[in-house]
Amino acid sequence: MMMEQHLAPVLLMIFFLHCTITSGQSLAPAPAPAGPTNITAILEKAGQYTTFIRLLKSTQMDDRINIQLNNSNQGLTIFAPTDNAFSNLKPGTLNSFTDQQKAQMVQFHIVSSFLSISQFQTVSNPVSTQAGGSNSGDFSLNITTSGNQVNMTSGVTNTSVANTVYTDGQLAVYQIDQVLLPLGVVRPSAPPPETSPKAKKAASPSDAPSATTASVDSSDATLLLFPRNAPITLSLAVAAAAGLLL
Repeated sequence: MMMEQHLAPVLLMIFFLHCTITSGQSLAPAPAPAGPTNITAILEKAGQYTTFIRLLKSTQMDDRINIQLNNSNQGLTIFAPTDNAFSNLKPGTLNSFTDQQKAQMVQFHIVSSFLSISQFQTVSNPVSTQAGGSNSGDFSLNITTSGNQVNMTSGVTNTSVANTVYTDGQLAVYQIDQVLLPLGVVRPSAPPPETSPKAKKAASPSDAPSATTASVDSSDATLLLFPRNAPITLSLAVAAAAGLLL
């Protein structure tokens, strides 16, 4: 009986510690699957990234990311839009993009360095992404912070980091609730230059005088000099002169 009284507090303490550890683990980012780092496996484990995974595969960016992570010391930061983020796009937006534009849009969500939440406070804008062209404004991503909140804008989309999906010191994956649309993808292409109204119209063959017209004009000139009835008039004149002589 005395032993049971002494064991009861110990068992309660063990149970309390177990609950505390389990609760703390549930708040941590999802661990990566065993083996080499695989971006699609990380997103599949986290859930709610079906559309982004499909784009990664169709543009072959998943292979490129995995090669960079497993064959070099280069870190990466990925902003992963949720399925709801893609659902918020205007209907037909993705279908209107070419394969190149889809690849550029995916690359625009990838920064070629590892960025922790605290490191966002010291980044220089515009932040360079794998889409390139940040200086031209077509693929400019600007990031600002307010306390622990990380905000970003592409010039088209404004969103913020909603959650840390995964981080291991080399790869950081952050959830965002809006798709980052770069200006270089959604901006309409420039129309072709208009032809100057002052440009002279090239002369068409119909504008040149025809050979038939020139022939008619030439024959008319000949008739003016030598009328068709000239031989008859000359013969009558000769006959009249001969009659007078006789």
